[in-house]
Amino acid sequence: MIALLIGSLIGLVLGLTGAGGSILALPLLMTLLHLPMTTASGLSLGAVGLAAWLGVLLRWRSGQIQWFLVAVMAGAGALLTPVGQWLGRQFPEPALLTAFAALAALISIRMWRQARQHPEDTRLLRASPELDEAEGGPVCRLTGKPLYLQSPCVLRLLLAGALAGVLSGLFGVGGGFVIVPMLVLLTNLPMRMAVATSLGVIGVVSVVGFGNFLRLQSLPMPLLLSLVGGAVLGMAAGSVVARRVAGPALQQGFAVMVALLAMQTLWRAWS
Repeated sequence: MIALLIGSLIGLVLGLTGAGGSILALPLLMTLLHLPMTTASGLSLGAVGLAAWLGVLLRWRSGQIQWFLVAVMAGAGALLTPVGQWLGRQFPEPALLTAFAALAALISIRMWRQARQHPEDTRLLRASPELDEAEGGPVCRLTGKPLYLQSPCVLRLLLAGALAGVLSGLFGVGGGFVIVPMLVLLTNLPMRMAVATSLGVIGVVSVVGFGNFLRLQSLPMPLLLSLVGGAVLGMAAGSVVARRVAGPALQQGFAVMVALLAMQTLWRAWS
């Protein structure tokens, strides 16, 4: 029951805020289910990956997902996710929890700043597709040539995907907080297209990481099904109410929640 509630909360936050919900998974699984960090991060990847693919299905016909970009970033991320999982086994848990707390604090600050400086972006949600037609195409800002002809731009996207993969392997997070800003920075994609494209990347990276986790460690099937089922229910609920309640105030409230979880994780690491 607790796993079902955790999964529902993760899916609901992903649906309501459009980003960052996966950062809740690790501390909640460790605190409420008393799981070791490696197990919690692996379970998190499974729930996040399924939620991301649900978002992809909701946007499948919108024309917003740029599959070339998904292939570039997800290819690098999928290769590096097992590396992140391997790194996670090389360090003591307090050090990893401290690093996770720092990451959560950075995400909290970024979400708070986005809500204050670009409030319109907080209404572009992963769970519910926008009906507006896609604007522009994946054209790199650096030279104006088509993206696939620009090796420097592609290299930067590969590096961003690799970083997202390492972080996914280490902490079981989706990596959208890396993918979305890099897509906006390096391409002319509108925010809604960057958010939609990131879903495809997160889905591939998370599924690869979860598969590698299952290869190394077995999981109680009832626990896995409860978490994944909760994530689906939460995402579905979020997609229904998202357009009515999403906005800057909601994202700021979530940013505060993430900051509190970061402090709780830091206390757990050194208590």
